[in-house]
Amino acid sequence: MKFISAALLLASAPGALSFSAPAKSEPMPLSNTDASGNTVDPLLIRAARGEKTERVPVWMMRQAGRHIKEYRDLCKKYPTFRERSEIPDVAVEVSLQPWRNYQTDGCILFSDILTPLPGMGVEFDIDEKVGPVVKPMRTYEDVEKMHLIDPSTAAPFVAEALRTLREEVSPETAVLGFVGCPYTLATYLVEGKTSKEYLEIKKMAFTEPKLLHMILKNLAESISEYALFQIENGAQLIQIFDSWAGHLSPRDYDEFAAPYQKVILDKIKEKYPTVPTVIYIKHSGALIERMAGTGVDVVSLDWTVDMAEGRERIANGRAKAGLSGPGGVQGNLDPSILFGDFATIKERAEEILKKAGPTGHVMNLGHGIEAATPEENAAYFIETVRNFRHEA
Repeated sequence: MKFISAALLLASAPGALSFSAPAKSEPMPLSNTDASGNTVDPLLIRAARGEKTERVPVWMMRQAGRHIKEYRDLCKKYPTFRERSEIPDVAVEVSLQPWRNYQTDGCILFSDILTPLPGMGVEFDIDEKVGPVVKPMRTYEDVEKMHLIDPSTAAPFVAEALRTLREEVSPETAVLGFVGCPYTLATYLVEGKTSKEYLEIKKMAFTEPKLLHMILKNLAESISEYALFQIENGAQLIQIFDSWAGHLSPRDYDEFAAPYQKVILDKIKEKYPTVPTVIYIKHSGALIERMAGTGVDVVSLDWTVDMAEGRERIANGRAKAGLSGPGGVQGNLDPSILFGDFATIKERAEEILKKAGPTGHVMNLGHGIEAATPEENAAYFIETVRNFRHEA
């Protein structure tokens, strides 16, 4: 195994973020191989495809990161987010921490939705207090500086980390990749940083829609390539995040978000039809049918939606779009429940599991795990789901 342990990482000083693009490698197989040489599709992948599974798989959004003490210790040696996510051995270690500690069924790459931006001609930084910072893009001249990404040159560290994760995790564990959707990425490009009201991008949408569509089109083309790159290097599922599309009205979602989500999803399915896809939007209660209608395999619900109602609405959205099958669902425990006692965690988690039913469900939180979450509570949540069985 090529993995470098946490102890060794802590003992070494952080290096410069310089990588040479690796030689073109053969795409990783989508399935795993067990100790007997048999081909194995991980539990989470089978559930996301809607197959009958022996139990419900579980992982947590943002499971790798601040709530884990080992991660906070690594931050002392690697103080910037980009070091932690762009030095392959560090990114691998951080990705593995929750999988080792909790036995999650998915091991998601530790990265950021903004990671591919420099490969498109858009530089960014992540301020530890402010968050992402980008030079605002508000003119045609700004947009013309963008270019199509070459992921193997722009993000070779992503390829290396994903391939190492496939070597490190067990055959029953799925390695998960993710990308940001064009609208959410555009909010950072236009606003210049995280926003509460998103007034600059909405102003552009209503006064210069052609300019915004140009940005969204450029992003969709590059993010599609980046998603395929992740699959080719070991990701067995792609989750697309359009976190801030929940601030849009349904009409504006239909114009500025959904079509560009669909570009990415269609590109994935065109080349890798068996790779499951998941979509997550925060505060998406008004958009569930529309999300399902994009053709995504799994809709990840936030905690504000009742699971049983969500499943019904996903099925209705797919039917209205002419798609077959009820579609899958992910989620959706309120992350704040993990601050409760064990009895509350168990009761709330099992309520969701029962409402979701035995097939097509990946258990998760309704948003990323909070940084102050006690590790023992996160572990108990995962254990509760792993031990749960639907009645025959």
